[in-house]
Order: sequence, then C-alpha cells, then structure tokens
Amino acid sequence: MIRASTFSSGAITMAKWQRAAATLAAMMVAAAAYAAGETAVNPAGKPVGNPASKATGAPIQLALIEGMSGPFANAGAAVERNLRYGVEQVNARGGVTLADGAHPFELVVLDSKGSAEEALTQLRAAADRRIGYVMQGNSSAVAAALIGAIDKQNSREPGNRELFLNYSADDPALTNANCSFWHFRFDAHAGMRMDALADVIQRDKAVKQVYLLNQDYSFGHDVSSLARSTLAVKRPDIAVVGDEFHPIGRVKDFAPYLAKIRASGADAVVTGNWGNDLTLLVKAAREQGLDTKFYTFYGNSLGAPAALGDAGVGHVIAVADWHPNAGGAASDAWYAAFRTRFPAAQDDYPVLRMASMIETLAAAMKRAGSADPTAVARALEGIRFDNGFHPSWMRADDHQLIQPLYVMEMDKAGKPGVRFDNEGSGYGFRTVLALPSERTVPPTVCRMKRP
Repeated sequence: MIRASTFSSGAITMAKWQRAAATLAAMMVAAAAYAAGETAVNPAGKPVGNPASKATGAPIQLALIEGMSGPFANAGAAVERNLRYGVEQVNARGGVTLADGAHPFELVVLDSKGSAEEALTQLRAAADRRIGYVMQGNSSAVAAALIGAIDKQNSREPGNRELFLNYSADDPALTNANCSFWHFRFDAHAGMRMDALADVIQRDKAVKQVYLLNQDYSFGHDVSSLARSTLAVKRPDIAVVGDEFHPIGRVKDFAPYLAKIRASGADAVVTGNWGNDLTLLVKAAREQGLDTKFYTFYGNSLGAPAALGDAGVGHVIAVADWHPNAGGAASDAWYAAFRTRFPAAQDDYPVLRMASMIETLAAAMKRAGSADPTAVARALEGIRFDNGFHPSWMRADDHQLIQPLYVMEMDKAGKPGVRFDNEGSGYGFRTVLALPSERTVPPTVCRMKRP
C-alpha cells in the first residue's frame, strides 16, 4: 500500500490517482513519439502530438516464457503484471502503428516452471505459433539456453525468426563474449550493478570484512567474481572472509548460512540472491538478530522488506534502475498509475524497465514500419527512449540498455526520502546514490555478428 501519511499533501484520493494515471498516459504518448524520432517530452512532461486511433489490425503476439509455477512463481507473476501493464498502456493509445495500420499487442504467457529444458519446450511452441518476440529474464542460465536456441532457429528458418527481449537476466556474458544480434537486454547487467554498489561500499568505512553468499549458477558466480574484482580496485583494504554458493531455489532454511556469516565476523554481506532465496535469507537474518549490512542486487524485491522488518532499517542496501522514491512529478505519476491498475498491497512491485521495454519495442516497430523481427532488431539498435524521468538508450555495439541506476537504503515509511513503502510493509527505500546513464556505461568485448 501507499500510506497517506507519507505525503505532505495529506490523504490520497482515488481522483488524484486517476489524474496521475491520465498524466502518465499523456507522457507515454510523448515518450513513444520521442523514441520514434518524431517529437520529444517537454520539461513539464506534456506531449507534443496526439494519440493514435484504435488498433484494428491483427494482434502482435509477445511470448512471456517464465517460471509461473515452482519455487519462483511469485516472481513470475510479478513479471507478468509489469509486462501486462506495459502492453495495456500501448494498446490504450491505439497500439502499434505499422505500414498497414495500427495493431494491438497480445501477451502470451508460457510456463517454463523455472527449468531451462521446459523453457526450450515453450520456445518451440512459440515458434510453432510463429510468435516473433520472446521475453524472459528470471534466470541467466535459462536466458543463455534460449539465446542459443533462437540463434539456431533464426539461421535454420529465416522466414520464422524470433527476437529475444531480456528484462532481468544479468550475466554480463550475454552482452559480451556471448552477445547475439537477436538478444537485447533491458536491465543493467551484474557488472553495472556491482559497480554502483561498490561506489557506496567505498564510502562506508565501517565495512572491513565482507561475506559473499550467492546462488550456485552462472549469475551467482558472476556476482561473486565481480564483487572480488571491483572491491579490490575500490576498497583494497576490505577482506573477503567467506565466498559461498547454495543450490538455487532449494534451500528452505538459511540459518546455517547465517551462522557461518556470524562466525566469520563479516561487517557486510554481498548477495545477488533474488526471489524466495532472498526472502528466506533475510528472514533468517531477522530471526538470528544478525547485525550485518546486506549489499544486495534485489533487496527491494518481492517480500524482502516485510520479511526483514526493523532489522533491515539501515542494514539493507539495494541497487535498481528505478524505485518508487526516486522522486519527481513524472516518476510519481508513473507509480501512481501503476498502483491504480494494481491496488492490492501484494501487487505493489512495479519494475519500470519492463513497461519501458514494451514501450521501446512499440517505438522500434513504428520506426521500422513493420513487426518483422529482423527489421525491428535493426530499429532497436541505438534507439533512445525518454518517458520524462528515466532516459535510456540501447547501445548498438552489444544490445545493452544504458540507463540511470539507483542505490537505496531501507528505512521506515515516512522517514526523509521514504514517501512510499513496499507492499504495505511500512518499510521502503531512500536513494543514497543516483547515477545518471552516462555514469553507468560499461565496457564490452562483444563482436556482434549481424545477418
């Protein structure tokens, strides 16, 4: 929920939410036009141009291949909400304007059950239905498998190509050594996130010893190695007193891991855990009364603030591309519109980059004048998208989105900088470091092969 007491203007009424939603709709019209190279967003966030007419063409299907059941089903459901919100926003403006008229988006949800093997089965099903756009993110291992299969599919069947849109799979290799023309990442990769976290750790002189705890798969190993190398440069005085991996999605009780952390004398834990693996970890920290800082990639994610409670205040730091307390009228309007659409407290997990990904895809299709994946891929290269408060651009060299990043610290709602809480928990996050997009540009070793 959003607590009325956190607003200086007093109680929030439904009329205010609706006005905010209307403001957002106008902003998105302008942002889509800006990305298509037709107009821009002015300082007040007002659009230049008019919305498109109602879409009457055949729907453009977008396949979401994600774990909708199994240990990370809650994360899959959150992804679906955020993508559906983006689709609804585009469709409410008249859909995507192509050479033959306007077309709506249609979200097709395919359950991978969190398994790479099942994800590949669902990818084949999407190809059989000639769905040209595949979206996934909640596992870098699954993403790598999908990219490999799509590369083969597109080479084998050039008349039935697919484009992969990645909103969360953060293994740096996916836009570096293993980059693909058919893959576009809309999230900051693990190296970009680690650099931002390390900037804050660098200033925290109380941290002398860190413990690395991560999921035992490609992304978790990336976080571990990146933490070591980045801290060696920015804080060479810090000692790594533990570096441990645990099975992904299978640990039910993290108490033994927390006992090791306590015994190590660590001042801080660095973890890339997400989903239930993060929620259960912070629950164990609360239960054991562990007085250690957690530098996390996803500490603001589903259920984590409520699970940690008071123990997280001043102890949990997270990094994200955006968060509700980022500030500014345009950012607040976007959040208000999302909460109007999904008012339940348990649905209060907006992920800006997912809706922005849908908006950017629509703009690329309009630019290409086609929904053909090859033409759209070329239109996505170098595209810029500005919704009035979060400018981003897709680097053509490696198909990595460059965007602002925020490092946040958990605190009680109503405290300075924490106007909004997370999921009705009474706890939210305040910005401790805001990095503009030009400060987040990573190096790349990608050698893109284009068709």
